[in-house]
Amino acid sequence: MTAPTRMPRYNFSNDGMGPYAIFFCDRCSREYRSNPSITQTVKDSVTRGALGGFLRNVPIVGNAAANQLENDRYRTSMSAEELQSAWGQVSQYFRECPTCHQIVCIPDFDEVTGFCNDDSPRAAEVEAAKAQQAAAALKGVADAFGISGAISRGMARAQANAVAQQTAGGPPTAPPASGMPPEMRAAMVAGAMNAAEGMAPCANCGTMLSAGAKFCANCGTPVAQARQCANCGAELAAGAKFCANCGTPAA
Repeated sequence: MTAPTRMPRYNFSNDGMGPYAIFFCDRCSREYRSNPSITQTVKDSVTRGALGGFLRNVPIVGNAAANQLENDRYRTSMSAEELQSAWGQVSQYFRECPTCHQIVCIPDFDEVTGFCNDDSPRAAEVEAAKAQQAAAALKGVADAFGISGAISRGMARAQANAVAQQTAGGPPTAPPASGMPPEMRAAMVAGAMNAAEGMAPCANCGTMLSAGAKFCANCGTPVAQARQCANCGAELAAGAKFCANCGTPAA
């Protein structure tokens, strides 16, 4: 573990229980907060005001200690000692990259190599793993709502349209997933490649099927085979007894 040699950027705040420090990751600005700093030990069952009133009635303690406790409720600054103590509470959640020297939180640090995720020798591998996790999560949501097949068909149609536009020499249509995460765009590109290769999704589960397949390799659903008129070659509608183009009886 690479222990930080300095503090990341920080600021102070107070929610009425004493001042505390907020430390920010240099990479993603995720916040890590220390515990409120108070001068006296206060039991959870005793409010700050009640303890202050109690101290005012003790001759040896007097108003000075009571006033200090009341001041802590509104103080938005910390002494050097308090700041160092606050950093000691959260420093375990930070690492320092030896390359860029940024102080980053654990989610932005590759513990295996000892570098931040951007400078890690495994950067491409880490990004690929994140993409796989996001794609698996997306598939899980789609499966839960029963829309995985519709998503696959929609992506295939959209990308097939883009490929056709580019083949015809026209301006490529803007992909509907612009602004989506990289893993979703990669899935759409894969859908375009499948469409260009003559693959089509299963009507039941959405699995991409190779050209000429008669059954889905994932769920076993029969693949509807298009019939053609023996006379003019026009595609026949399902259940049609005659060709709608030339009237020839269907085989």
